[in-house]
Amino acid sequence: MSWQCFALDLHDDPAVIAEYERWHRSEFVWPEVLRSIREAGILDMQIFRTGNRLVMLMRVGPGFDAKAKAAADAANERVQAWETLMSTFQRPLPWAQAGQKWVPMQRIFDLASCPDVREDAP
Repeated sequence: MSWQCFALDLHDDPAVIAEYERWHRSEFVWPEVLRSIREAGILDMQIFRTGNRLVMLMRVGPGFDAKAKAAADAANERVQAWETLMSTFQRPLPWAQAGQKWVPMQRIFDLASCPDVREDAP
C-alpha cells in the first residue's frame, strides 16, 4: 500500500467553496463515484482544504493502476457528469498541464525514513 498526494485550487469565492464542500459530504457524493473509486483499488481518500487550495491523499493497493482508473472513468457517464459538475468549482494550478485537474505532489520529507534520535544528541 502506498499514499499518493495531489493538489488543486477552487475558485476563490466563499460561496463556491461552501458548495464544493457540501457536494463532498458523505450524503451528497454520488454512489457511482464512490463505487468507481473503490473498484479502482483506492483504499482510502481524504481531501483537505486551506483557503481555496485542496490537498487530496489517496491510499492505494498494490494493484492500483492510474491509467486504468482514468480509462474506466472516461467510459463512465455518471463519473463524467460528476467531473463536469466539480469543474465548475475548480481551477487548475498555475503549473498544471493542459487539461490536468489534480496535480501530483512530490514527497520531500518522510519521518519513517529518518534515523531515531536520542534525547541527548546535539
